[in-house]
Amino acid sequence: METSLLHFLRTATLALLALLATEASAIEPIRIGVSGPFTGGSNPMGIAMRDGIRLAAREINEAGGILGRPVLLVERDDEARPERGAQVVQELINQEKVVAGLGIVNTGVALASQRFYQQAHIPMITSVATGSIITKQFLPPQYPDNYIFRVSAPDTIQAAMIVEEAVVRRRLRKLAIFHDSTNYGQLGREDLERALERHSLKPVVVERFNIRDVDMTPQLARARAAGAEAILTYGLGPELAHLANGMVRLGWKVPLMGSWALAMSNFIDNAGPNAEGTRMPQTFIQDGNTPRRKAFIDKYRKSFGVERIPVAPAAAQGYDSMLLLAAAIRQARSTEGSRLRDALESLKERVEGIVMVYDRPFSRTDHEAIDTPRIPVIGEVRNSQVVFAYDEDRKRDAQSK
Repeated sequence: METSLLHFLRTATLALLALLATEASAIEPIRIGVSGPFTGGSNPMGIAMRDGIRLAAREINEAGGILGRPVLLVERDDEARPERGAQVVQELINQEKVVAGLGIVNTGVALASQRFYQQAHIPMITSVATGSIITKQFLPPQYPDNYIFRVSAPDTIQAAMIVEEAVVRRRLRKLAIFHDSTNYGQLGREDLERALERHSLKPVVVERFNIRDVDMTPQLARARAAGAEAILTYGLGPELAHLANGMVRLGWKVPLMGSWALAMSNFIDNAGPNAEGTRMPQTFIQDGNTPRRKAFIDKYRKSFGVERIPVAPAAAQGYDSMLLLAAAIRQARSTEGSRLRDALESLKERVEGIVMVYDRPFSRTDHEAIDTPRIPVIGEVRNSQVVFAYDEDRKRDAQSK
């Protein structure tokens, strides 16, 4: 009798475990698209962003997922090419059936691909791309609802900070603008010119270069002949390194200031000592000035086997974008697109991110999490690291988090 009872209990237990395992395996994951440049010249930003998103998703899954469902990241390399970006986003929507999108580094890729999220009524949180018009492509009345959000600092804010650094803090008046020929470079140049106009200034010369250009000597010679006291840049790491190295070869050294891309590891490493002193706006600097930031840096280093995060703001913004999306899904109690959009526009949960604490970061009419110059600070390359250029910024930045 006792043996039969034990056999029955054992059989029942095994059946129950099998049932639970079947039910667990049947739980549909929440499929989230992640796209960015994981190869090519923009890859330091893409990899840092992707790994920041991975880190947040892993933490969420370790805590039980979202609404009892695990997060599944569906990743695609857009190679920093607009046509490729449009292709992979359509794959993510139509084949992979993602419920939301995160990522995108390059402005041109964002402008070419985000319309597919918009058409599908699927929310997209731009983690890195900074072109000022990215969240403004789909505004009323032409579009009743806008599905594009952003956590990075728009170029209107960055350009104003770059010009303030040059004109107000350093009291320079003769400024040259160097920009690449991508949408990012062209739009950034326009933002710089508008920022200079507010100080009643015009650049002494505006010079353009192409992706993969290695010789900037003609442009630099013209800037020197025009009496430029500093160079303001909108480009990406590899070409900016050629620019910094070209100045030294020409025997002409003036301050180099520009957008946050001057923090890319392939600028700092390829320019070497010629990168020293370069300044740029940063939403996050790899400095453990709060316990939460220190924990993030330590976990990133341990998880991905690096000492220096390739592009620290991209990693932090990627991480934060995943946290914000998770909060929206919890609030909506759904992955349906319009309900997620509504939740993002009226987020009730206070989300403690790495860049900042997000307290109702979006609204119906404002899809920019960072819409004030109080968040970014000026970073500077010192000893091959990006650090706070001003100690008062470091103190203020720690106190605001």
